Amino acid sequence: MTKLSVNINKIATIRNARGGNEPNVLEAALNCERFGAQGITVHPRPDERHIRYQDARDIKPAIDVEFNIEGNPTKSFIDLVLEVKPAQVTLVPDAPDAITSNAGWDTIKNEAFLTDVIKEFKNNGIRTSIFIETDAEMIRNAVKTGTDRIELYTESYAVDFENDKVAAVKPFVEAAKVANEVGLGINAGHDLNLKNLKYFVQEVPGLLEVSIGHALISDALYFGLENTIQMYLRELRV
Repeated sequence: MTKLSVNINKIATIRNARGGNEPNVLEAALNCERFGAQGITVHPRPDERHIRYQDARDIKPAIDVEFNIEGNPTKSFIDLVLEVKPAQVTLVPDAPDAITSNAGWDTIKNEAFLTDVIKEFKNNGIRTSIFIETDAEMIRNAVKTGTDRIELYTESYAVDFENDKVAAVKPFVEAAKVANEVGLGINAGHDLNLKNLKYFVQEVPGLLEVSIGHALISDALYFGLENTIQMYLRELRV
């Protein structure tokens, strides 16, 4: 079964809007684990506008499920990951002022940089994944960086799903086939939700993990966090 990693950035966004520690991000991570999530994802940005670096430090020793830290590998981010040592680090090429991640890596132009960063993480026992689009050439070249996995950037699938789900998923099916051929594990994330998740998981071969934050936390406002996590887990049982 494809694993569900819950991205709790939005919980931190609500906390930071008011100050203080309500809602409690660590408690939210523990509850997600208790309610069935198989992983916790955080994406700290340099301005700490949602997840703070200290949140990552607090969460890692408190949970038993896999911890995934996403972000642009600046020096401060690299230092944080090497300090915390999560199960997985996902490298994302987002600008400091990006509202959300909006592009995958060019693994050809950034091959040398990614290779150096990934080598350091792997030397410290941290599994690596790189955020990437469906271009076969970029996926094949990702192997040269030494990464363990790729995370397919699924916004285009989510946007096109309502109009033509077969056409929407086709590039991801082909991308997954390439990744499987070259020995890369496959994660996916961005705008996956209760409407489009099951079909994506059914069609994309070898999908190991999805990271879902915005939609899941939004759904939890209506359905409750425990019920929502169970609803997403049911969508993954295909």
